Amino acid sequence: MDPVRAKKQLGQHFLTDLTIARRICEALTGFAARETLEVGPGMGVLTQYLLERDDLDLHAAEVDRESVDYLIERWPAFAPRIIHGDFLRLPLRQMFPGGVNIIGNFPYNISSQIFFKVLENRDLVSECVGMVQKEVAVRIAEKPGTRDYGILSVFLQAYYDIEYLFTVNENVFSPPPKVKSAVIRLTRNGRQSLGCDEKLFAKTVKGAFGQRRKTLRNSLRATFPEIGDRTHDFFTLRPERLSVEEFVELTVFVEKCINDR
Repeated sequence: MDPVRAKKQLGQHFLTDLTIARRICEALTGFAARETLEVGPGMGVLTQYLLERDDLDLHAAEVDRESVDYLIERWPAFAPRIIHGDFLRLPLRQMFPGGVNIIGNFPYNISSQIFFKVLENRDLVSECVGMVQKEVAVRIAEKPGTRDYGILSVFLQAYYDIEYLFTVNENVFSPPPKVKSAVIRLTRNGRQSLGCDEKLFAKTVKGAFGQRRKTLRNSLRATFPEIGDRTHDFFTLRPERLSVEEFVELTVFVEKCINDR
């Protein structure tokens, strides 16, 4: 079998270190679902270890036709569970109504979009293990009060416990990326509802971080003119200081301002 050519437009960097590949696969506990979807398997460096596990029912989604052909030739019995398609467009609710766990060496150019899709399907996805660009991993796992804490941090931490597992150097990929990578694990927490309007929560968080150098008083008044002259204890803070729970409290305040107008 000829190796697959890495394609820059697909953000492909193939992991070559088998020890790291095994560590990534072992990081998936599979605690809540047997159905598992590997995103972007490429030449199957993770696939080979995932197929060894009898606690998983593995599927794979790969957008690259050359990679799909390679995987089918290497594991003919796995072929019926290889999906040639874009993960971001897959109807997960139709495909995995009983739930699914997600794992993969995620393409850097769509990693944030992958996490947003996980978030949209949080009632299905109990666990997600992914290797991404290090700065994305740090941003997702960061706690309030730090520079890297932002919109993606708040959205994902509202529904998932985030663990930064380990850093991966550039020299274990072909071709090597220009940045370091990291592996993180998302595990669904027990929160079923935020206790506020979720669409307004999203708008509040985005509005707050849209002008993150400003205090919340200024950034939120620009997004919600209904606030007017009202004050709140958080208004003197910058958005990176607030926890998920405090953003929920702020959203309830914003909703009251809107309803009182």
